[in-house]
Amino acid sequence: MSKPKVILAFSGGLDTSFCVKYLTEERGMEVHSALVDTGGFSPAELKTIEEKAYSLGVTSHVTLDVVEEYYQDCIKYLVFGNVLKNNTYPLSVSAERVFQATAVAKYAAKLGAKAIAHGSTGAGNDQVRFDVVFRILAPECEVITPIRDLQLSREAEIDFLKSKGVVQEWHKSTYSINKGLWGTSVGGKETLTSDGYLPEEAWPTQLTETKPSKISLQFEYGQLVGLDGEKYASSVDAIRALTARAGAYAIGRDIHVGDTIIGIKGRVGFEAPAPLIIIKAHHLLEKHVLTKHQLYWKQNIGDMYGSLLHEGQFLDPIMRNFETFLADTQDNVTGTVNVVLSPYQFQVTGIESKFDLMSSAFGAYGEMNKAWTGDDVRGFSKIVSNQTMIHRKVNESN
Repeated sequence: MSKPKVILAFSGGLDTSFCVKYLTEERGMEVHSALVDTGGFSPAELKTIEEKAYSLGVTSHVTLDVVEEYYQDCIKYLVFGNVLKNNTYPLSVSAERVFQATAVAKYAAKLGAKAIAHGSTGAGNDQVRFDVVFRILAPECEVITPIRDLQLSREAEIDFLKSKGVVQEWHKSTYSINKGLWGTSVGGKETLTSDGYLPEEAWPTQLTETKPSKISLQFEYGQLVGLDGEKYASSVDAIRALTARAGAYAIGRDIHVGDTIIGIKGRVGFEAPAPLIIIKAHHLLEKHVLTKHQLYWKQNIGDMYGSLLHEGQFLDPIMRNFETFLADTQDNVTGTVNVVLSPYQFQVTGIESKFDLMSSAFGAYGEMNKAWTGDDVRGFSKIVSNQTMIHRKVNESN
């Protein structure tokens, strides 16, 4: 009798290592591990994780590269919507979890597996994000969550692995790090309370450049395509190049405070040099080339898009409607944005675009007009104030 197949979302850490041994030896299952790369691993790291998976006893291991899909189907819309959760966080982790879960669900279908497993605990957002995607894309699959269901402590996991002959130094890092194309999250003791900032040594990227420098970002139809006039093969490559350039200045560090899906408040540190610069630069370019009504509705839709994505609702059809609107606003969002990089900060200094509505041909704000007369303004002011004037007189007489 063949063993039942289970696809395990595998990272190589303690939790997913426990899952391999538990599923193979306690549940008698055939484990196929899958690591989903959303832009946070080097080739050497991927190789090490693969070797670890086989040493633990998986039947097969695969790396599923979804970086380009992640950009095309999500990140570019986060840029179009200038999405910063609570005006702070570029959704570095919450965005990628949906794509990791989706890739695992599709892989389960490919292998004909009727079970999917992940190593989330019962304390955070990720359990919901994974479960929601699996429920939608693989409703016929059993979802197994050993760490959550068994309510295991770290020490219990280590003792179990030792009993199975897995002897390893499971060092508990002072800070938990999750790296992806759209930023890196950093959690530690300081983020578990309402006060306190992460110390310098907690940040994965350290300050190595102190001399300020200028950089120009080239956008085409709302997407970053080049830096300093050099066009890249893809926006993914441009994001990586900007991450390296701005990361050397230790730019993009902050702590996000927000509401979790499970109803509690939480704090998480993050460093996201490229996302923050891209979003701020893109937004400035839009303020020059879009109308006030476009900007107003974009902000509302962008905020809602980010909130639903954060809560694991990426597959809801309304998200495709939002994406259609956001993409349709980008026809004129083409031009160059100039930025100054300095240690720990950046300044967006201006834009150049053939679609710039701040055109001297129509006048200079506070200086001179060329497209209307004083009589035009007097008449306009009379009409635009008319209803409020009537309201005031009616209420004064009563």
